[in-house]
Amino acid sequence: MSIALRRLMACPGLHRGAFGGVMGPQIRTVVLRSQPAAVKTAEDFFEKNERLKRPMSPHLTIYKPQITSMLSISHRITGIAVTGYVYAFSIGMMCLPASFPHYCAALATASPALLFSAKFLLAFPFAYHTCNGVRHLVWDLAKGLEISQVYKTGYTMLAATILLTLALLSC
Repeated sequence: MSIALRRLMACPGLHRGAFGGVMGPQIRTVVLRSQPAAVKTAEDFFEKNERLKRPMSPHLTIYKPQITSMLSISHRITGIAVTGYVYAFSIGMMCLPASFPHYCAALATASPALLFSAKFLLAFPFAYHTCNGVRHLVWDLAKGLEISQVYKTGYTMLAATILLTLALLSC
């Protein structure tokens, strides 16, 4: 295409003579005028949704609770609890005036119901987080990821948590 256009432009009869300079160079002056851009106030996310009458997202309240989601949320909560216990114990042992055996001896005088409750509050989050952590490690090996297996391992993990908690309570 460009070769044909060059040959046409190189023709002496077509360039200026035959068409009266139509094919000749044309110069046009263009003037650009700058105008300030229209300033729009930016409306934020909430103002836009209010203007469009969109409802606020209900987030978790619209979903039916499932064992998979409840086990996931519980895994996070027990992880926070176990971490909190470790930090509280460590800071307590650094800051309290007596040594650890002194506080163990003080626990011997506590009521059995108080001791059982305290042991349960320590043992259950540890047992749950440990058993569910093992389940997650199996998932990392790409095993047990079908939905039926996820439910089976969930119930198995709950049974193992109860057994481990009872074993820790008997110590």
